[in-house]
Amino acid sequence: MIIVLSPAKTLDYEFDASNEYSVPAFLNQSSKLISELKEKEPKDIASLMGLSDKLATLNYDRYQSWSPSKKVSADSKPSMLVFKGDVYQGLQAEILSKAEMKFAQKHIRILSGLYGILRPLDVMKPYRLEMGTKLETSQGKNLYEFWGNKVQKNILDELTNQKSDLLINLASKEYFTVLGKLPGEVNIVTPTFKDYKNGKYKIISFYAKKARGLMARWIIQNKVTDFEDLYEFDLDGYKYSKTDSTPTVPVFLRKP
Repeated sequence: MIIVLSPAKTLDYEFDASNEYSVPAFLNQSSKLISELKEKEPKDIASLMGLSDKLATLNYDRYQSWSPSKKVSADSKPSMLVFKGDVYQGLQAEILSKAEMKFAQKHIRILSGLYGILRPLDVMKPYRLEMGTKLETSQGKNLYEFWGNKVQKNILDELTNQKSDLLINLASKEYFTVLGKLPGEVNIVTPTFKDYKNGKYKIISFYAKKARGLMARWIIQNKVTDFEDLYEFDLDGYKYSKTDSTPTVPVFLRKP
């Protein structure tokens, strides 16, 4: 079983990382992307990514100082601990035990515009490069074309190694798209979270993102490897709704 997550824009390096870390699989490709980004001025970055001048300058500086890190340092730490967006508020990686982090390292994969794919303990430098960015390279007009089938192959190899066909999609459409068309034998399960508002259940972005992180943590802490066990998920008031679900899209509802 592999669980895929989106990364986050909010990053935090103000913590002491342990000696437990790993190295990203595609550092050579990351270096190629950085080479392209180093050629751009802050105004180009602002235009490409829709950023303010302040954020464009911050990321210009990040690209200029980026190097392919293979160890822990002040600005190179395990990815799942660095990300601090809505999903990661739910995941709370910092509270996981050593055994739980080991389970996460085997089963959690974070999709990334710059790194392609990250394991929880893969060290990463601070960056901003969303998967939907239309960054032209020699390999195509955007990041989907740049990554091609590399990320998909990485996931399929992992599933083969685990003798599993289960892929739990807790990523956004923007990021999951980098996996392309997966073989029919892969069992893709996409949990969906809806909150009750104005008389009906609907997907509310902030709550849905946090719920994805909650489910990821729940899977890790309960060492879930069978998709039917997902139906037991009940954190923060969410309950599985059989009538609203399909075999590939289990729906979880929450009412105030």
